[in-house]
Amino acid sequence: MDKTQEYEERGESSESSSSEEETEPEKWRKHYSSKQRILLVGEGDFSFSLSLARAFGSAHNMVASSIDTQENISSKYSNGLRNVIELEERGCKVLYGVDAKEMSQHFFLKTQKFDRIIYNFPHVGFPFRENSYCQIQLCLVMLNKGLVKGFLKNAKVMLKEDKGEIHVSHKEGDPYDKWELVNKAEKIGLIMHQVVPFCKQDYPGYHNKRAQGNNSDAAFPLGDCSTYKFRKLARNAH
Repeated sequence: MDKTQEYEERGESSESSSSEEETEPEKWRKHYSSKQRILLVGEGDFSFSLSLARAFGSAHNMVASSIDTQENISSKYSNGLRNVIELEERGCKVLYGVDAKEMSQHFFLKTQKFDRIIYNFPHVGFPFRENSYCQIQLCLVMLNKGLVKGFLKNAKVMLKEDKGEIHVSHKEGDPYDKWELVNKAEKIGLIMHQVVPFCKQDYPGYHNKRAQGNNSDAAFPLGDCSTYKFRKLARNAH
């Protein structure tokens, strides 16, 4: 039995790790540390997760999830399954079919708490055939608002109390500013404590993917984008 299977069958809690792993030196990639319990949401080809795992040397502190099935990942992304195999070999728990809007009820995730919950470039895709550009854009804004709100509500209950953070990397400008990310977070009791530029170069091996349609394996232009960091509002805050 490999380590990944052992962890899964034993149902390791977020605090569980061997004494050897606890004595490993802390390793960082940008905002993320090998000592943090990390959940990645909405992964495409899992290349962002793998970038962190390679920096840490081990991924036993990580859970990486996708809304796709394993079969969909194989058909949509040229390197998807290869990345998943390496992640699992490094100790990462990989979950399929995880809806960001309902993930706190997932049979495994509902037992877990995390130091960092990461969702890079949330987007519902383009599930329309209508010819009206304005109608399509309006529908997309409303759907994406629902996506980020649902994600934030679920992530909040899965966050550790002591300095846990939710990170959303997000494109700037129209129409993305219409999603009201910060406003949605504040309404559910989160506070934004930092916004920093997102630079793809900080994560070697990361490939952002369109994820939809015939060009699902192609990159989309990032342009100006930022990582928004949210924490729970302190209980004694007014």
